[in-house]
Amino acid sequence: MTFNDLIDRRGTYSSKWDKLEKLYGISPQDGLAMWTADSDYPSAPCVIEAVRKAAEHGVFGYSWAHPDYLTSVQWWMKNRHGWEIDTDWVLTSQGLGNAIALCLDVWTDPGDGVVIFTPVYHEFAHKVNKSDRRVVECPLARQGDSYTIDLDDAQSRLDGSEKMLLWCSPQNPSGRVWTADELRAVAAFAERNGLVLVSDEIHHDLVYPGSTFVPMDVAAPDARPWTVTLTAASKTFNIAGQRTGNMIIPDPKLRAAMVHRLSTLDYAPSALGVAMIMAAYSPEGAAWVDEQVAHLDGNRKLFDAAIADIPGLWSMPLQATFLAWVDFSGTGMDHPEFIRRLREDAKIATSPGPGFGPGGETFERFNLATQRSRVEEACNRLKHAFSDLQ
Repeated sequence: MTFNDLIDRRGTYSSKWDKLEKLYGISPQDGLAMWTADSDYPSAPCVIEAVRKAAEHGVFGYSWAHPDYLTSVQWWMKNRHGWEIDTDWVLTSQGLGNAIALCLDVWTDPGDGVVIFTPVYHEFAHKVNKSDRRVVECPLARQGDSYTIDLDDAQSRLDGSEKMLLWCSPQNPSGRVWTADELRAVAAFAERNGLVLVSDEIHHDLVYPGSTFVPMDVAAPDARPWTVTLTAASKTFNIAGQRTGNMIIPDPKLRAAMVHRLSTLDYAPSALGVAMIMAAYSPEGAAWVDEQVAHLDGNRKLFDAAIADIPGLWSMPLQATFLAWVDFSGTGMDHPEFIRRLREDAKIATSPGPGFGPGGETFERFNLATQRSRVEEACNRLKHAFSDLQ
């Protein structure tokens, strides 16, 4: 199958499609699901083949993050990101959301402050609040058609009770790819304030031509004593439902603390998830990712052109991710009104901008990891829903 072959995900227990009615009041029969960050096309053939072989074997017993799995992660990081890691650094989690929760549990206490730079992936704040920690919001600065980091402003918002910085690279929802200099500045900020730096790099494989992703550990290797990097194949290969991610921790002291917590929780990774990621992190998987990025590049160009034709709407140019960040402030409408048009007129479910924190109030996030025809349909619906502005 190609990236453009339509697949009906309705009735497959897909949260993205089967919860449209409940969460957005949009019927999945004629609605478009462009919210949850998973893809509407199948995973790579090498991943599907690994599942087929596992099914034919028929035994689904206990497994672990064995040496072959660890070396596949090591190979991927070196060959795709120029990042030399030791296999001993790699611990597994039940995906990145679980990894964030584990990091909060191990390195912070209830009441501690946790720094986030907004607008940012909404689960950062959700996880902090659920764990009875305190969210410390530091807004990114809007400069031209992108975001920059204002560390002086951020410093003014801290009171010394903060213990962790949750960092997003590439940035979700804006698709910003941070430079090595910016990453080093963030690492130094974390050190000055005694913060464990947790770098969520889940979208690192989906980077467009003209931009280069740099892992935090490559940019700032001296920051290893206070840095934890989170990665996963889930967004890249559309296998988020397998709930398998990595916590890459070079520092022995930090790593030992997480190993102890995983042991007390009796945690082990999914056997099928391990098999799928081993297949994904391969030359065949790499070639498929390159094809996917080309497909997504076409989708973002089509979408951005359509948004540019609607007066009052503006889409932040994507450097990475499949998540378009669209500003509706130019319409002069308040949030309830443009949301009504999206949901009732266009019948499109998007991720609400205010959920990403300060700076997201006039935005919506659109998932473009779908078939080209669905992106075209979304563009046509948006033009119709806002036709009075044209």
